[in-house]
Amino acid sequence: MKAAKIVWAGLLAGLGAATLLMSAASAEQSMSGMITKIDRLNGTVAIQQIQNGTVGANTGGATEFKVQDQGALESVHAGDRVTYSIGDDAKIITRLQKQ
Repeated sequence: MKAAKIVWAGLLAGLGAATLLMSAASAEQSMSGMITKIDRLNGTVAIQQIQNGTVGANTGGATEFKVQDQGALESVHAGDRVTYSIGDDAKIITRLQKQ
């Protein structure tokens, strides 16, 4: 009986950890776009999101974001296509990578 309780406790703990990891992973959204403006002094970048799969779609204007790791701005320039991730705060980029 004690062994069964230990097994159930282990399974429930494992499920809780897996749920926590999945919710943390889904909180970060990965997108792609083109850099239209960089302000390295303030650590901000404006990105126009690229619409996937739709030819001729109007994506609207660029959105300005604060970059969490300002060192990531050193390798990108206006006009570069990038992939980026935003976390819980929709105005902060947590990962920025040139395509």
